Amino acid sequence: MGILVEDVSKQFGDFQAIDRVSLKVNTGSLVALLGPSGSGKSTLLRLIAGLEIPDRGQIWIASHDATYQPVANRNIGFVFQHYALFKHMTVSENIAFGLDIRKVPRHTVKQKVGELLELVQMKGLGDRYPSQLSGGQRQRIALARALAVAPQILLLDEPFGALDAKVRKELRIWLRQLHHEVNVTTVFVTHDQEEAMEVADEIVVMNNGRIEQSGSPSEIYDNPASPFVMGFIGEVNVLSARGIAHHINVDPDDRVFLRPHDIDVFDEQDELLDGSVPAKVSYVAHLGREIQAEVTLPDRQSVTIKINRDRFDRLRLVPKQQVYIKPRQAKVFPSSLP
Repeated sequence: MGILVEDVSKQFGDFQAIDRVSLKVNTGSLVALLGPSGSGKSTLLRLIAGLEIPDRGQIWIASHDATYQPVANRNIGFVFQHYALFKHMTVSENIAFGLDIRKVPRHTVKQKVGELLELVQMKGLGDRYPSQLSGGQRQRIALARALAVAPQILLLDEPFGALDAKVRKELRIWLRQLHHEVNVTTVFVTHDQEEAMEVADEIVVMNNGRIEQSGSPSEIYDNPASPFVMGFIGEVNVLSARGIAHHINVDPDDRVFLRPHDIDVFDEQDELLDGSVPAKVSYVAHLGREIQAEVTLPDRQSVTIKINRDRFDRLRLVPKQQVYIKPRQAKVFPSSLP
């Protein structure tokens, strides 16, 4: 067992940050805690790390009760968003910090630092200072420092949040490859849906201090358990069914959730099967490899659609054009659900 959280709650004043959360993280897995600001994901990570103590419940790490165990005794590596490197120390000294505290022999420290520099693709930069590194390089060093003490658990709190989009993309791929090499149980916090989908084995979606759903990226995306999950993971159109119920056979009081990529567009009605809805094009935007269009339904609801260039070249969509749309996949939730 890697991590087991059982019925844990945490309150700060009148704010319920974590509300009776239970979670199992398997040994060697890479799990993302995903949710908006204030959803409780960072608080849950800090509870696992021992930086906060739960008001109720238990936390187990590697089959040992760690609920009230001091941080230093949990054998956890923690990586913060803003690196937290020691500015007055070189790269090698930063990586060696945890080993020096543990009074590991110098020759062992030197060997370990060299191995980690190579692992994080920073070989030859050990004598530099953090101020001489890029943001992406500093985050790699922060990860190397966390891994130096051979933690049984690696925790990352928004590790790439302070970096620009291009560097974040590169480090996502690198983190995934690194995890395969070191195979340490890893939990990372993010509010970036794409990051969670690309990196994690399992995604835990949080909202208002509770877990809305957990599962593989494909399970979360294809079979969302609630309107919140459907709306938070990926782009989505949320429509009242009342104006289109007779077209797609749903209850008029339901809400229909359609992803922009899951809608077919036709310019002639006789191309369609049952379930088509007439619409008019409102605008068209070219996004490189795909085209985004907004269409307006007869009841004045707007729907965003994304199609590939080949399909667009056939349709030649322009504003005010009459088209017909047909959902390939629609998720329906009762309007009573939040």
